[in-house]
Amino acid sequence: MYQALREHIEKITPLSEDEFAFVCTHFSIKKFKKHQFLVQEGEEVKYSYFVVSGLLKLVHTDDTGKQRVVSFAMEDWWESDYYAYFTQTKATMSLECIEDTETLCLLLEDYKKLCDSLPKMQRFFLEKANFGFIGSQRRIISWLTSNSKERYEQLIKQYPSLIQRVPKSLLAAYLGVSRETLSRLSP
Repeated sequence: MYQALREHIEKITPLSEDEFAFVCTHFSIKKFKKHQFLVQEGEEVKYSYFVVSGLLKLVHTDDTGKQRVVSFAMEDWWESDYYAYFTQTKATMSLECIEDTETLCLLLEDYKKLCDSLPKMQRFFLEKANFGFIGSQRRIISWLTSNSKERYEQLIKQYPSLIQRVPKSLLAAYLGVSRETLSRLSP
């Protein structure tokens, strides 16, 4: 399980055996079943999750009870309610398993220790945050400038394996369309 984390980190920065052993001491392994929550709205957010296997959805529920899928996270991705994680406030979103999922979990305290003790990890987390920010901006621009068909086509092009793993109702909630509209868009 930790080998997946090492390969993930080393896409950005190499680690010695001692450095990697030190990194591993800051993570815990957690396994979740399909439909199990990792984070629930209104609760404390303890961890940032690295997905080793499985699939997650991050959902925001508005005042009317309508659920909007903010993001999906599959293997080799990180996910959490990051606002609540970094500010140590209550979650405003829920993180739930779409499939049985295995994760490596990082407490905020351990995240800070890694960054303080190992500049390579500080660089790694900065790059991951930068790419996450870029992805968020691209999604916002897509929402502002693209119609639902174009957003669907972008999703298929960017994440083809996701389309096979996510139920159409969740894809519709992610794209901001009805299930019926999505059925007309998909081949």
